[in-house]
Amino acid sequence: MTYIIKTLNKIAKTGLEKFGEGYTIADDAANPDGILLRSASMHEMEFPESLLSIARAGAGVNNIPTDKCAEKGIVVFNTPGANANAVKELAITSMLISSRKIVDGINWANSLTQDVAKEVEKGKAQFVGPEIEGKVLGVIGLGAIGVLIANAAVNLGMEVLGYDPFISVDAAWGLSRAVKKATDLKTIFEKADYITLHIPYNAQTKGTLNAEAFAQMKKGVRVINLSRGELVNDDDILAAIEAGTVGGYVTDFPNEKMINKPGVITIPHLGASTPESEDNCAHMAAIQTKIYLETGNIRNSVNFPNCEMPLSGVQRITVAHKNIPNMVGQISTALADAQINIKDMINKSRGDYAYTILDLESVSSEESIAKIKAIEGVLRVRVI
Repeated sequence: MTYIIKTLNKIAKTGLEKFGEGYTIADDAANPDGILLRSASMHEMEFPESLLSIARAGAGVNNIPTDKCAEKGIVVFNTPGANANAVKELAITSMLISSRKIVDGINWANSLTQDVAKEVEKGKAQFVGPEIEGKVLGVIGLGAIGVLIANAAVNLGMEVLGYDPFISVDAAWGLSRAVKKATDLKTIFEKADYITLHIPYNAQTKGTLNAEAFAQMKKGVRVINLSRGELVNDDDILAAIEAGTVGGYVTDFPNEKMINKPGVITIPHLGASTPESEDNCAHMAAIQTKIYLETGNIRNSVNFPNCEMPLSGVQRITVAHKNIPNMVGQISTALADAQINIKDMINKSRGDYAYTILDLESVSSEESIAKIKAIEGVLRVRVI
Protein backbone atom coordinates (compact mmCIF):
# COMPACT_ATOMS: atom_id res chain seq x y z
CA MET A 1 0.00 0.00 0.00
CA THR A 2 1.17 3.54 -0.78
CA TYR A 3 0.39 6.31 1.67
CA ILE A 4 0.05 9.94 0.59
CA ILE A 5 1.45 12.65 2.87
CA LYS A 6 0.53 16.30 2.35
CA THR A 7 2.76 19.09 3.72
CA LEU A 8 1.13 22.46 4.40
CA ASN A 9 4.29 24.49 4.84
CA LYS A 10 8.01 23.93 5.02
CA ILE A 11 8.91 20.77 6.90
CA ALA A 12 12.56 19.87 7.42
CA LYS A 13 13.74 17.50 4.72
CA THR A 14 15.27 15.19 7.32
CA GLY A 15 11.77 14.52 8.63
CA LEU A 16 10.25 13.69 5.26
CA GLU A 17 13.10 11.30 4.52
CA LYS A 18 11.95 9.13 7.44
CA PHE A 19 8.93 7.93 5.46
CA GLY A 20 10.96 6.03 2.87
CA GLU A 21 9.41 3.62 0.38
CA GLY A 22 5.65 3.28 0.19
CA TYR A 23 5.01 6.98 0.72
CA THR A 24 4.28 9.84 -1.67
CA ILE A 25 4.98 13.35 -0.39
CA ALA A 26 2.92 16.03 -2.16
CA ASP A 27 2.21 19.64 -1.21
CA ASP A 28 -0.94 19.66 -3.32
CA ALA A 29 -2.32 16.19 -2.56
CA ALA A 30 -6.12 16.24 -2.80
CA ASN A 31 -6.83 13.12 -0.71
CA PRO A 32 -3.94 12.57 1.68
CA ASP A 33 -3.73 9.89 4.35
CA GLY A 34 -1.70 12.19 6.58
CA ILE A 35 -0.83 15.87 6.87
CA LEU A 36 2.38 17.34 8.27
CA LEU A 37 2.57 21.03 9.13
CA ARG A 38 4.42 23.61 11.16
CA SER A 39 2.43 26.83 11.63
CA ALA A 40 -0.27 26.87 8.93
CA SER A 41 -3.83 27.33 10.21
CA MET A 42 -6.24 24.47 9.51
CA HIS A 43 -9.38 25.92 11.13
CA GLU A 44 -11.02 26.81 7.82
CA MET A 45 -10.00 23.62 6.02
CA GLU A 46 -12.34 20.87 4.89
CA PHE A 47 -10.91 17.43 5.63
CA PRO A 48 -11.21 14.65 3.04
CA GLU A 49 -12.52 11.24 4.07
CA SER A 50 -9.09 9.77 3.35
CA LEU A 51 -7.40 11.80 6.08
CA LEU A 52 -6.32 9.64 9.02
CA SER A 53 -3.85 11.83 10.88
CA ILE A 54 -2.38 15.31 11.27
CA ALA A 55 1.07 15.84 12.79
CA ARG A 56 2.22 19.24 14.01
CA ALA A 57 6.00 19.69 14.00
CA GLY A 58 5.98 21.50 17.34
CA ALA A 59 4.22 21.37 20.69
CA GLY A 60 1.34 23.83 20.24
CA VAL A 61 -1.75 22.80 18.28
CA ASN A 62 -3.81 26.00 18.45
CA ASN A 63 -3.70 26.07 14.64
CA ILE A 64 -5.52 22.73 14.39
CA PRO A 65 -9.25 22.14 15.20
CA THR A 66 -8.53 19.14 17.41
CA ASP A 67 -12.15 18.59 18.52
CA LYS A 68 -13.41 18.67 14.94
CA CYS A 69 -10.71 16.15 14.04
CA ALA A 70 -11.65 13.87 16.93
CA GLU A 71 -15.28 13.79 15.77
CA LYS A 72 -14.06 12.58 12.39
CA GLY A 73 -11.69 10.02 13.92
CA ILE A 74 -8.63 11.95 12.75
CA VAL A 75 -5.74 11.56 15.17
CA VAL A 76 -3.75 14.74 15.83
CA PHE A 77 -0.13 14.46 16.94
CA ASN A 78 2.33 16.99 18.30
CA THR A 79 6.02 16.62 19.06
CA PRO A 80 6.56 17.31 22.77
CA GLY A 81 10.20 17.61 23.75
CA ALA A 82 11.58 17.80 20.23
CA ASN A 83 12.37 21.49 20.63
CA ALA A 84 13.08 21.31 24.37
CA ASN A 85 16.82 21.98 24.21
CA ALA A 86 16.34 25.04 21.98
CA VAL A 87 13.83 26.54 24.42
CA LYS A 88 16.04 25.64 27.39
CA GLU A 89 18.95 27.57 25.91
CA LEU A 90 16.75 30.60 25.22
CA ALA A 91 15.37 30.46 28.77
CA ILE A 92 18.89 30.56 30.24
CA THR A 93 19.72 33.41 27.86
CA SER A 94 16.57 35.22 29.00
CA MET A 95 17.58 35.04 32.64
CA LEU A 96 20.96 36.55 31.79
CA ILE A 97 19.69 39.37 29.59
CA SER A 98 16.95 40.28 32.07
CA SER A 99 19.57 40.57 34.83
CA ARG A 100 22.55 42.22 33.23
CA LYS A 101 20.80 44.78 30.99
CA ILE A 102 22.79 43.34 28.11
CA VAL A 103 20.33 44.39 25.40
CA ASP A 104 20.18 47.99 26.66
CA GLY A 105 23.95 48.04 26.93
CA ILE A 106 24.46 46.83 23.37
CA ASN A 107 22.01 49.37 22.00
CA TRP A 108 23.70 52.16 23.96
CA ALA A 109 27.20 51.14 22.87
CA ASN A 110 26.09 51.07 19.23
CA SER A 111 24.79 54.63 19.57
CA LEU A 112 28.22 56.05 20.51
CA THR A 113 29.96 58.00 17.77
CA GLN A 114 33.21 59.35 19.26
CA ASP A 115 35.61 58.73 22.14
CA VAL A 116 33.92 55.33 22.32
CA ALA A 117 36.34 53.65 24.74
CA LYS A 118 36.19 56.63 27.10
CA GLU A 119 32.40 56.85 26.94
CA VAL A 120 32.05 53.13 27.58
CA GLU A 121 34.03 53.36 30.79
CA LYS A 122 32.05 56.38 31.92
CA GLY A 123 28.62 54.96 31.10
CA LYS A 124 28.84 51.24 31.82
CA ALA A 125 27.66 51.56 35.43
CA GLN A 126 24.10 52.19 34.26
CA PHE A 127 23.92 48.60 32.99
CA VAL A 128 25.04 46.82 36.16
CA GLY A 129 22.92 43.81 37.07
CA PRO A 130 23.03 40.78 39.37
CA GLU A 131 24.47 37.34 38.66
CA ILE A 132 22.14 34.36 38.58
CA GLU A 133 24.36 32.07 40.65
CA GLY A 134 22.92 31.63 44.13
CA LYS A 135 19.51 33.01 43.15
CA VAL A 136 16.19 31.19 43.30
CA LEU A 137 14.53 30.08 40.05
CA GLY A 138 10.88 29.08 40.05
CA VAL A 139 9.92 26.75 37.19
CA ILE A 140 6.18 26.53 36.60
CA GLY A 141 5.55 23.39 34.54
CA LEU A 142 7.90 20.43 34.59
CA GLY A 143 7.41 18.85 31.19
CA ALA A 144 10.25 18.13 28.79
CA ILE A 145 11.29 21.80 28.61
CA GLY A 146 10.80 22.65 32.27
CA VAL A 147 12.89 19.69 33.41
CA LEU A 148 15.80 20.66 31.16
CA ILE A 149 15.71 24.26 32.40
CA ALA A 150 15.51 23.20 36.04
CA ASN A 151 18.48 20.86 35.67
CA ALA A 152 20.54 23.44 33.77
CA ALA A 153 19.84 26.06 36.43
CA VAL A 154 21.00 23.67 39.14
CA ASN A 155 24.26 23.21 37.23
CA LEU A 156 24.62 27.01 37.07
CA GLY A 157 24.51 27.21 40.85
CA MET A 158 20.90 28.32 41.28
CA GLU A 159 18.42 27.08 43.85
CA VAL A 160 15.48 25.69 41.88
CA LEU A 161 11.85 25.33 42.90
CA GLY A 162 9.59 23.36 40.59
CA TYR A 163 5.80 23.38 40.48
CA ASP A 164 3.74 20.91 38.47
CA PRO A 165 0.80 19.03 40.03
CA PHE A 166 0.53 16.92 36.86
CA ILE A 167 4.19 15.93 36.40
CA SER A 168 4.60 12.70 34.46
CA VAL A 169 6.59 9.72 35.65
CA ASP A 170 9.07 10.15 32.78
CA ALA A 171 9.61 13.82 33.64
CA ALA A 172 10.08 13.01 37.32
CA TRP A 173 12.74 10.42 36.45
CA GLY A 174 14.67 13.05 34.49
CA LEU A 175 14.51 15.78 37.15
CA SER A 176 17.60 16.53 39.23
CA ARG A 177 17.32 15.56 42.89
CA ALA A 178 18.48 19.08 43.72
CA VAL A 179 15.23 20.57 42.41
CA LYS A 180 12.88 21.27 45.31
CA LYS A 181 9.16 20.69 45.05
CA ALA A 182 6.82 23.65 45.43
CA THR A 183 3.40 22.51 46.57
CA ASP A 184 1.65 25.61 45.23
CA LEU A 185 2.22 28.69 43.09
CA LYS A 186 2.29 30.91 46.18
CA THR A 187 5.57 29.30 47.21
CA ILE A 188 7.08 30.11 43.81
CA PHE A 189 5.81 33.69 43.92
CA GLU A 190 7.13 34.40 47.40
CA LYS A 191 10.57 32.84 47.07
CA ALA A 192 11.71 33.08 43.45
CA ASP A 193 14.09 35.72 42.08
CA TYR A 194 13.32 34.42 38.58
CA ILE A 195 10.13 32.78 37.33
CA THR A 196 9.86 30.89 34.04
CA LEU A 197 6.60 29.55 32.59
CA HIS A 198 6.33 26.20 30.79
CA ILE A 199 2.67 25.26 30.89
CA PRO A 200 0.10 24.87 28.10
CA TYR A 201 -2.30 27.69 27.32
CA ASN A 202 -5.99 27.00 27.88
CA ALA A 203 -8.99 28.54 29.61
CA GLN A 204 -7.68 27.48 33.02
CA THR A 205 -4.14 28.83 32.56
CA LYS A 206 -4.99 32.11 30.83
CA GLY A 207 -3.56 34.98 32.87
CA THR A 208 -1.75 32.68 35.33
CA LEU A 209 0.48 35.65 36.11
CA ASN A 210 -1.82 38.55 36.94
CA ALA A 211 -2.11 41.38 39.45
CA GLU A 212 -2.92 39.00 42.29
CA ALA A 213 0.13 36.88 41.49
CA PHE A 214 2.47 39.87 41.13
CA ALA A 215 1.33 41.16 44.53
CA GLN A 216 2.77 38.01 46.12
CA MET A 217 6.17 38.16 44.38
CA LYS A 218 9.55 39.32 45.64
CA LYS A 219 10.46 42.86 44.69
CA GLY A 220 12.61 42.89 41.54
CA VAL A 221 11.62 39.40 40.31
CA ARG A 222 12.45 38.60 36.69
CA VAL A 223 9.72 36.87 34.66
CA ILE A 224 10.35 34.76 31.54
CA ASN A 225 7.57 33.66 29.22
CA LEU A 226 8.58 31.43 26.32
CA SER A 227 5.34 29.40 26.35
CA ARG A 228 2.35 31.52 25.33
CA GLY A 229 1.79 35.26 25.56
CA GLU A 230 -1.68 34.86 27.06
CA LEU A 231 -0.31 33.16 30.18
CA VAL A 232 0.69 36.62 31.43
CA ASN A 233 -1.75 39.51 31.73
CA ASP A 234 -0.13 42.32 29.73
CA ASP A 235 -1.64 45.25 31.63
CA ASP A 236 -0.91 43.71 35.01
CA ILE A 237 2.76 42.98 34.31
CA LEU A 238 3.32 46.47 32.89
CA ALA A 239 1.84 47.90 36.09
CA ALA A 240 4.04 45.58 38.16
CA ILE A 241 7.13 46.75 36.26
CA GLU A 242 6.21 50.39 36.80
CA ALA A 243 5.68 49.71 40.52
CA GLY A 244 9.08 48.03 40.76
CA THR A 245 7.70 44.62 41.70
CA VAL A 246 8.89 43.04 38.45
CA GLY A 247 12.49 43.91 37.61
CA GLY A 248 12.32 42.59 34.07
CA TYR A 249 10.06 40.68 31.70
CA VAL A 250 11.26 38.61 28.76
CA THR A 251 8.55 37.45 26.37
CA ASP A 252 8.83 35.45 23.17
CA PHE A 253 5.45 36.84 22.08
CA PRO A 254 5.65 40.55 21.22
CA ASN A 255 2.48 42.55 20.73
CA GLU A 256 1.55 46.21 20.50
CA LYS A 257 1.39 46.62 24.28
CA MET A 258 4.80 45.07 24.94
CA ILE A 259 7.15 46.62 22.40
CA ASN A 260 9.39 49.52 23.41
CA LYS A 261 8.34 49.34 27.05
CA PRO A 262 10.94 49.91 29.82
CA GLY A 263 11.77 46.67 31.59
CA VAL A 264 10.40 44.50 28.78
CA ILE A 265 12.57 42.51 26.38
CA THR A 266 10.62 41.21 23.38
CA ILE A 267 12.00 38.28 21.40
CA PRO A 268 10.38 37.53 18.01
CA HIS A 269 9.15 34.00 18.83
CA LEU A 270 12.57 32.36 18.58
CA GLY A 271 12.04 29.63 21.19
CA ALA A 272 12.31 26.73 18.75
CA SER A 273 14.03 28.57 15.91
CA THR A 274 17.13 26.45 15.52
CA PRO A 275 17.94 24.07 12.67
CA GLU A 276 18.40 21.27 15.20
CA SER A 277 14.95 21.88 16.67
CA GLU A 278 13.26 22.01 13.27
CA ASP A 279 14.94 18.75 12.27
CA ASN A 280 13.95 17.07 15.56
CA CYS A 281 10.32 18.19 15.27
CA ALA A 282 10.02 17.08 11.63
CA HIS A 283 11.67 13.74 12.39
CA MET A 284 9.34 13.09 15.34
CA ALA A 285 6.21 14.12 13.40
CA ALA A 286 7.14 11.84 10.52
CA ILE A 287 7.92 8.83 12.73
CA GLN A 288 4.67 9.16 14.70
CA THR A 289 2.67 9.46 11.49
CA LYS A 290 4.45 6.47 9.96
CA ILE A 291 3.84 4.32 13.06
CA TYR A 292 0.15 5.23 13.10
CA LEU A 293 -0.49 4.65 9.41
CA GLU A 294 1.33 1.32 9.34
CA THR A 295 0.33 -0.16 12.72
CA GLY A 296 -2.51 1.94 14.13
CA ASN A 297 -0.46 2.61 17.26
CA ILE A 298 -0.90 6.11 18.72
CA ARG A 299 1.98 7.99 20.33
CA ASN A 300 1.80 11.66 21.45
CA SER A 301 -1.72 12.39 20.32
CA VAL A 302 -3.50 15.47 21.65
CA ASN A 303 -7.08 14.39 20.96
CA PHE A 304 -6.98 10.60 21.42
CA PRO A 305 -5.28 8.48 24.09
CA ASN A 306 -1.82 7.08 23.57
CA CYS A 307 -2.40 3.44 22.69
CA GLU A 308 0.22 0.94 21.54
CA MET A 309 0.33 -2.83 21.17
CA PRO A 310 2.79 -5.12 19.35
CA LEU A 311 1.42 -6.57 16.12
CA SER A 312 0.12 -10.14 16.38
CA GLY A 313 -2.48 -12.27 14.64
CA VAL A 314 -3.29 -12.12 10.94
CA GLN A 315 -5.18 -8.83 10.85
CA ARG A 316 -5.51 -5.69 12.96
CA ILE A 317 -8.62 -3.57 13.41
CA THR A 318 -8.50 -0.15 15.06
CA VAL A 319 -11.59 1.69 16.24
CA ALA A 320 -11.74 5.37 17.20
CA HIS A 321 -14.91 5.93 19.19
CA LYS A 322 -16.68 7.91 21.87
CA ASN A 323 -15.83 7.02 25.45
CA ILE A 324 -19.18 5.48 26.35
CA PRO A 325 -20.20 2.28 28.21
CA ASN A 326 -20.28 -1.14 26.50
CA MET A 327 -18.43 0.03 23.41
CA VAL A 328 -15.79 -2.71 23.64
CA GLY A 329 -18.50 -5.28 24.29
CA GLN A 330 -20.39 -4.29 21.15
CA ILE A 331 -17.23 -4.40 19.03
CA SER A 332 -16.24 -7.85 20.28
CA THR A 333 -19.81 -9.12 19.83
CA ALA A 334 -19.79 -8.04 16.18
CA LEU A 335 -16.64 -10.11 15.65
CA ALA A 336 -17.89 -13.06 17.68
CA ASP A 337 -21.09 -13.19 15.60
CA ALA A 338 -18.85 -13.65 12.55
CA GLN A 339 -16.93 -16.48 14.31
CA ILE A 340 -13.77 -14.35 14.50
CA ASN A 341 -11.51 -14.81 17.53
CA ILE A 342 -9.61 -11.91 19.07
CA LYS A 343 -5.98 -12.82 19.73
CA ASP A 344 -5.10 -9.63 21.60
CA MET A 345 -6.65 -6.25 22.27
CA ILE A 346 -6.17 -2.97 24.09
CA ASN A 347 -8.55 -0.12 24.90
CA LYS A 348 -7.59 3.34 26.14
CA SER A 349 -9.66 6.44 26.83
CA ARG A 350 -9.03 10.17 27.07
CA GLY A 351 -11.86 12.45 28.06
CA ASP A 352 -14.76 12.06 25.65
CA TYR A 353 -12.85 9.82 23.25
CA ALA A 354 -11.39 6.33 23.26
CA TYR A 355 -9.42 4.02 21.00
CA THR A 356 -9.42 0.25 20.66
CA ILE A 357 -6.92 -2.01 18.89
CA LEU A 358 -7.85 -5.62 18.12
CA ASP A 359 -5.56 -8.25 16.60
CA LEU A 360 -7.54 -11.10 15.06
CA GLU A 361 -6.79 -14.80 14.54
CA SER A 362 -8.55 -14.75 11.16
CA VAL A 363 -9.45 -12.18 8.53
CA SER A 364 -12.57 -10.18 9.28
CA SER A 365 -15.54 -10.10 6.94
CA GLU A 366 -17.03 -7.03 5.30
CA GLU A 367 -20.22 -7.72 7.23
CA SER A 368 -18.46 -7.70 10.61
CA ILE A 369 -16.65 -4.46 9.80
CA ALA A 370 -19.93 -2.90 8.67
CA LYS A 371 -21.53 -3.92 12.00
CA ILE A 372 -18.72 -2.22 13.94
CA LYS A 373 -19.03 0.95 11.86
CA ALA A 374 -22.77 0.99 12.54
CA ILE A 375 -22.34 1.02 16.32
CA GLU A 376 -23.47 4.34 17.79
CA GLY A 377 -20.44 6.34 18.91
CA VAL A 378 -17.97 4.75 16.51
CA LEU A 379 -16.05 7.45 14.66
CA ARG A 380 -13.69 5.52 12.41
CA VAL A 381 -12.73 1.91 11.75
CA ARG A 382 -9.49 0.87 10.07
CA VAL A 383 -8.45 -2.56 8.85
CA ILE A 384 -4.67 -3.02 8.77
